[in-house]
Amino acid sequence: MLSVKLEGAGKKFQREWIFRNLSLELTQGSKTAIIGSNGSGKSTLIKCLSSQMPLTEGKLSFIHKEKELAMEDVYKYLTICAPYLDLPEEFSLNELLNFHFKFKALSRGLNIQQLTEILYLENAVNKPINIFSSGMKQRLKLGLCFFSDSPLMLLDEPTSNLDKRGIQWYRDLILQYSSNKCILIASNDKREFDFCEEIVSIEDYKLK
Repeated sequence: MLSVKLEGAGKKFQREWIFRNLSLELTQGSKTAIIGSNGSGKSTLIKCLSSQMPLTEGKLSFIHKEKELAMEDVYKYLTICAPYLDLPEEFSLNELLNFHFKFKALSRGLNIQQLTEILYLENAVNKPINIFSSGMKQRLKLGLCFFSDSPLMLLDEPTSNLDKRGIQWYRDLILQYSSNKCILIASNDKREFDFCEEIVSIEDYKLK
């Protein structure tokens, strides 16, 4: 079981505080949304939570089986889907999936063929990622996130580039495949997070 704690967290760029005095706890099975206008700092918070970016103040801790994880080990326990994370476009879909799942275990009970079918990419297995449409790439990003055997998922604008049908597909993934995962969603689109039990507005943590 994994839990994530932010205590008195703040992030500053030059003289501007993006957020400050933010405390948050994420636990197994919880679904939390971070909301706010574009440019308000949602993506910055995701980067801090994934240890890609250090906090200016406060503490971030990851507790697994009652032991605090070293920050260099945190990546083993989380997956991220975000617009600023690029796919290796020179790979074919099959090459990318096999490469990714050498480092992250595939969810139990699934094989790669079944995964491509869930992603509606079974006819693109040998095609290079660079010819995929933006919607295909987003489904792939979400698939890598949802079906990696990691307890924490960080989703930043998860339905970017998805049409109405794709948004419903994303919501079905949440219902069917995420019950035991800890999920944090950064968004300002209610369709992406209206199932979350906790909603936190990052605007409430600006320095007044």
